[in-house]
Amino acid sequence: MPSIRTIESFIKAVEEYPHDQVIKNYYAENASIQENQNTPRIGIENLVKNERKMLQKAIKVYSECIRPFFRIEDTVVIRWKFRFEWMDGSITEIEEIAYQKWNGEKIYQEQFFYDPKQFVPKKRS
Repeated sequence: MPSIRTIESFIKAVEEYPHDQVIKNYYAENASIQENQNTPRIGIENLVKNERKMLQKAIKVYSECIRPFFRIEDTVVIRWKFRFEWMDGSITEIEEIAYQKWNGEKIYQEQFFYDPKQFVPKKRS
């Protein structure tokens, strides 16, 4: 079960640092990430590679935890708000729920729940 201190540190890292670094620091070696009902991506190298690919398309990514988060034993649920500013001048703003399973102080399974329609880029105003 992750400590509250570790969860707070994880949230702060997501809000302040590139997400590929966060994955390296907070996810288990054999971790998986799943988007809605899609096939999970497995293994930290694969997770970091996928995140870097996405980050390379963005000028800036803003991340915010919408509190409270919930922890019951080894399960943590966090509501996130993200804003992606893309190289082409468009933006994408999404909200999602992250459902995480932790093994001690590392995430080993995560599934995101969101409306995919949110990913349609909009012109920056």
